[in-house]
Amino acid sequence: MEKVLSPIVEASILQVMMSTDNLVLVDAGSGESAKEAYIQKHIKGALFVDLNSQLSDIKDDPANGGRHPLPSTEDFAKLLINLGITLESHIVIYDTNYGANAAARFWWMLTAAGHQKVQVLNGGFQAAEKEHLPMETGLQTATSQGAYTIDKWLLPTASMQEVATTVNTSNGLVIDVRDTPRYNGEVEPIDTVAGHIPGAVNIPFKENLSPDFKFKSPQALLEKYNTAFEGKDPDHIIIHCGSGVTACHTLLATAYAGLPIPKLYVGSWSEWSRNNNPMFTLD
Repeated sequence: MEKVLSPIVEASILQVMMSTDNLVLVDAGSGESAKEAYIQKHIKGALFVDLNSQLSDIKDDPANGGRHPLPSTEDFAKLLINLGITLESHIVIYDTNYGANAAARFWWMLTAAGHQKVQVLNGGFQAAEKEHLPMETGLQTATSQGAYTIDKWLLPTASMQEVATTVNTSNGLVIDVRDTPRYNGEVEPIDTVAGHIPGAVNIPFKENLSPDFKFKSPQALLEKYNTAFEGKDPDHIIIHCGSGVTACHTLLATAYAGLPIPKLYVGSWSEWSRNNNPMFTLD
C-alpha cells in the first residue's frame, strides 16, 4: 500500500529533496513588500506566488465574497501551468508567517484541485534559514510550461447562508480562527466592524503551533480537534477567519492530524460583517 504523503515537511527533509527533478518550490506571499523580500532572499529555486493577484479574485466590494475570494478553477489552472506544474510535480510551499499567510491557502487550493503531492514547509522560511538551506536572490521564473486542468474544487466550502444555518444547529460547529481580541471585538485592524459571528467558537490558528512556531505533533492536533469536534456532524463543521486565508492553516492542521478536512467559509468575517448579518460586538 502506498504511504499517504504528510501535508507537512521538515526543512531537513526538503534539503534532501532539493535535487529532485519534479520538485516545485514556492514562496507564497502577499503584496509588493512580500515580493520585494522574496527578491532580496529566498530558498534556491523557489518561485514567487502572490496571494492577492494569483490566489484570489478580489472584487470591488468585499461584501461579495469577502476580501480574498477564490479565483476560478480555469484561472488557477493557468497559474499552475505558468509555474511549470504538472500532475507529477511535488510541490513544497512556504511563507514567512509559519504557513499562516499564503502557504496554507495555496496548499488548500492545490489539494482542492486534486493535486496529490503538495506539502507546506514546517516553520516556514525561518526554519529553512535555521537549517541552512541554500538561498538566492532575484526573481525566478519557471523554466517550462506545465500541463493542468481542473474541473471543480474537490474540498468542501460553505456559503454565508450555510454558516447562518449551521450556527443555529446543535450538531453543527463554526470555528473562528482569528486571534481572540479580534474575535472578542476588542480590536479590528482590517475589516469595518469588530466582533464575531454569534454562535461561532474561537480556536485561534496560533494554537496549532508549538513555541518554536512549528506545527504541534499530529497526535497533539488530533486530540485537540477530536475534543473540539466531539458530538458534531463532520459535514457541518465550518472554519473561517477574516478573509478565508488563515482559516486554511487550521484546515492544514486537521489534515496533518489525519482528520477529514472541514468546510472552508471563504468569505469569512470580511463578507459576513458587510451583509447586515447578526454580529456580536462590544457596542
